[in-house]
Amino acid sequence: MKIEHLPEPRLLFAKGTHICPRRGIAEYGVYDQAQETRRNAIFMGGIGTSNCIELLGKWVERCRGVIAASSDVKQKNLRLPFCGFNTGSGFGADINFSGDLSRTLKNSELKELLTIENRTERVNQAIEYYYEHIKFLAQNRHVDVIVCVIPESLYKVIATEDRSGEETLEEDEPKYEELNFRRALKARSMQHGKPLQLIRQVSLDETKEAGQQDDATKAWNFCTALYYKSGPTIPWKLEQDSARATSCAVGISFYRSRDRQTLRTSLAQIFDELGNGLILRGTPIEIDKNDRVPRLSAEQAHDLLIAALNEYRVALRTFPARVVIHKSSNFTEEEIDGLEAAAREMKIDAVDFVTVMDSKLRLFRDGNYPPFRGTFAPLDEQRHLLYTRGSVWYYQTYPGLYVPQPIELRIVQSEESPSFIAKEILGLTKMNWNNTQFDGKYPVTLGCSRKVGEIMKYLKESDTPQIRYGFYM
Repeated sequence: MKIEHLPEPRLLFAKGTHICPRRGIAEYGVYDQAQETRRNAIFMGGIGTSNCIELLGKWVERCRGVIAASSDVKQKNLRLPFCGFNTGSGFGADINFSGDLSRTLKNSELKELLTIENRTERVNQAIEYYYEHIKFLAQNRHVDVIVCVIPESLYKVIATEDRSGEETLEEDEPKYEELNFRRALKARSMQHGKPLQLIRQVSLDETKEAGQQDDATKAWNFCTALYYKSGPTIPWKLEQDSARATSCAVGISFYRSRDRQTLRTSLAQIFDELGNGLILRGTPIEIDKNDRVPRLSAEQAHDLLIAALNEYRVALRTFPARVVIHKSSNFTEEEIDGLEAAAREMKIDAVDFVTVMDSKLRLFRDGNYPPFRGTFAPLDEQRHLLYTRGSVWYYQTYPGLYVPQPIELRIVQSEESPSFIAKEILGLTKMNWNNTQFDGKYPVTLGCSRKVGEIMKYLKESDTPQIRYGFYM
């Protein structure tokens, strides 16, 4: 086995490149800072109790200035100070938030809501409670993004653990209808065209609770997500080789219906590696009783890719020369036939098929730390291991809590080399603007699809999904 270490992909910012989103923003500015279509002010709406709105206002005021890193930090690159969100900092924009852009939840109504014994009724009532205020702000105030602050008393009675197994169906699946407050609220409010940012009250309180991030890290993640959601904005993009032909990456994954009895497909397309994500909803799929693995028919695969490529053409006024398709389960011959037919129909020069899944195999290195992120090990001609999480030289540590699990790349067919495919996937793990720590596990093509499916399952068939990823993250 020949083990290779892939270099950390570089990100492009307004005035330079860097491997780290935080350092890049602080030193070189967000990527689209110089674009004429970009606004230099974000109008943020807020919803919460009087105390929550007050805490949110104080937090936003803190985020306008520099927030120092924790004094006990040993790995300086892992815990950078926050540069501040203002026109003179790396974000090059201000946050506008005031009482006129906020809506206050009544404590008396909240108290009444907490007394509801039935959880389904309680969660639905909480969704309607917030939705009324979201609708008002979206229709009557100039806001780009709306922050919903969840009081701890409410969070404790509406929070629920996520069930695993989103992409499988078991024959003896018990009858159960999921009701997740965050997912349902985002789906319910999507029609008004304003992305939501949900945040717990405890995250805004200066008195730290166990498990909370330090304030600088919290500010980095909160402000970067806020900036992206206010869109159309791009904090950073992948550095590209100008000599290569244009390409786009498409991720196909499956998500369950709320009653867990049906599987649908969701698709996230990242085009031109700018991070402009297009979200498309697939159709219900048939499940073979003798084989519970979800599959697309040739017609479904064909129609899904045709729709994705047409959206690409609308955005960039041309088709890509190459399409790489990432799937979270093995490709079938029928799926490949349908996808290839769509590519030929759209005159795409090259189509690569790559399955990305968790691996049970592990590599070990001398010492106490796991293998480096970027460790690439071919198992055979088709199967390859890639550590997208692991020790990070730039951080001088392994930033995770558990032994990292590599992903397995199954390259079904490709015009590119396995090393190129792995480098491309490593780069796409850095394109999640909901988190500024750059060692994500999955490429955004599949990480995005999973997030999309979580929200999409709450939309009715007659609802029109938003196509921008900011509404789902």
